[in-house]
Amino acid sequence: MKINRATSQRMLVLLLAAVMLLVAAGCGKAGQTGEHGAGSTVQDGDVTLVIGAYSVVKDAFAELLPAFQAYWLRETGQKVAFQESYEASGTQARAIAGGFEADVAILAMEGDLDKIADAGFITHDWKAQSNSGMITNSIVVLGTRTGNPLGIKDWNDLTREGVKVLYPNPKTSGGAQWDINAIYGAGLKQSEEKNGKKDTEYAKSFLKSVHANVESLDKSGRASMAAFEYGVGDVIVTYENELLARIKKGVDYDIVVPKSTILIENPAAIVDKNADKHGTRKVAEAFIAYLHSEEAQRLFVEHGFRAVDERVAADTKDRYTVPEQLFDISYLGGWSEVRANLYSKKGVWYQVLADL
Repeated sequence: MKINRATSQRMLVLLLAAVMLLVAAGCGKAGQTGEHGAGSTVQDGDVTLVIGAYSVVKDAFAELLPAFQAYWLRETGQKVAFQESYEASGTQARAIAGGFEADVAILAMEGDLDKIADAGFITHDWKAQSNSGMITNSIVVLGTRTGNPLGIKDWNDLTREGVKVLYPNPKTSGGAQWDINAIYGAGLKQSEEKNGKKDTEYAKSFLKSVHANVESLDKSGRASMAAFEYGVGDVIVTYENELLARIKKGVDYDIVVPKSTILIENPAAIVDKNADKHGTRKVAEAFIAYLHSEEAQRLFVEHGFRAVDERVAADTKDRYTVPEQLFDISYLGGWSEVRANLYSKKGVWYQVLADL
């Protein structure tokens, strides 16, 4: 079919008119939010909460977010919609600090919240909240193939020739930093048993010997788990909750709890600058409070996490093994010292990478 010039012009005019009508309709709809102010996410009595979270909580949030929606509707009559983003914790922290307008941040470790605070987006003392701002606990464990064919019993087995190890990249993954902290701390514990004091050189050497067997460094804990399920590696260093959640879904793993390992503590906080900009502070505060509630804590437990709520923790303690030499971040000097000693440009981790 031939289309002459005049016909083409008429079609162009009609197309432009249609576009203008769509734009006008969009502007009219935007004008309906007037009473809430520019930039507000509140429309027609409903509210949208933007969630920036680390990838590991995605499955738990598939249940938890609808539960909060039902709770908030009962309490206020208001419907909550969620916009959700799940990334490796370090990646998510950098995105929020760089302008991603999350109202609430749920991340793998406090250092990632500190990055957002240092950028001026979190202005309140989030550690003054319930449970020092932490919403879940876990520990670093080892996952093996069904039946533990290589007979993995503790960290030292990861240094054996031919054992292929997986853990993610600590540059992007908060989970990986917990993994590295656990291995390094286990090295410190071993040096204490042998010499009566912490030996940082021994711990570095121990970390180096484990890392020598690492098959790949993935972007996130979830990506590392996906690679393991695809068949990469013999042993994965990961969160206990990741393995428990996968086992519950029918994936066969053996979990090995090392004699010495670290307590993982995961925080959540309102991103003040964004919540205030969007007019969502009230619902954001309620959401953070809900994460600490007994209902939410029991949901987290069903997804393999250890509860921070004392009552729920007591009720569910039989589900978990308490390692003989469990330590927390304070054993390594706290996060400030860990960032300086392990993850700075000349820190232990980068010395391990450079084989120094």
